[in-house]
Amino acid sequence: MRVTLHAHQEMLDEGITLDEVLQALGSAEVLEDYSEHRRGACCLALGFTQAGRPLHVVCTTAQPTLIIITVYEPRAPKWVSPTARGGGHHAV
Repeated sequence: MRVTLHAHQEMLDEGITLDEVLQALGSAEVLEDYSEHRRGACCLALGFTQAGRPLHVVCTTAQPTLIIITVYEPRAPKWVSPTARGGGHHAV
């Protein structure tokens, strides 16, 4: 597994630990599949930490090594719930 610099910065900004990311990935479900993304196939997954914190993880799907592209806690106005987008829909 590899964490991009962008994902690491998001984790620092939002106070998300690597343990929380791993917990979320362990229970994750794919919300959006970006198989035709210009930078390579990836997806948006939703998982929950042991404490119940929802996390969105964008990661690669076609690489031998899992690459965490970004991670964040879904919040308004972009997200009205962990599974539903608010306002305009903009893919990663």
